[in-house]
Amino acid sequence: MSILVIGGDNLGNITEKLKQNGFKDIEHITGRKKDAKNFKIPGHIDLVMVLVDFVGHQLTKIVKEESRRSDVKIAFSKRSWIHMEKKIQECAKELTDNKKIAI
Repeated sequence: MSILVIGGDNLGNITEKLKQNGFKDIEHITGRKKDAKNFKIPGHIDLVMVLVDFVGHQLTKIVKEESRRSDVKIAFSKRSWIHMEKKIQECAKELTDNKKIAI
């Protein structure tokens, strides 16, 4: 599975924990640069995780719209791993269930 994390300057040990939860491809956008508001979700991304304590409302709105347009699952969380882990596990289970149905 692949994930796009939006928010936060540095993911630190979150990258390793995401790998432990089955994500092989991990991409990160800080959301600070103005060009981040013009981003497109890459086609291979399975999940977008927005770290709400590091992004503004306008970027969150843009991410929601792009997620709908790209038909990609989106989740919102604080940067704390405890908050992220529950959301990620729920989404990962849903993603794997959907892939089983599609096969």
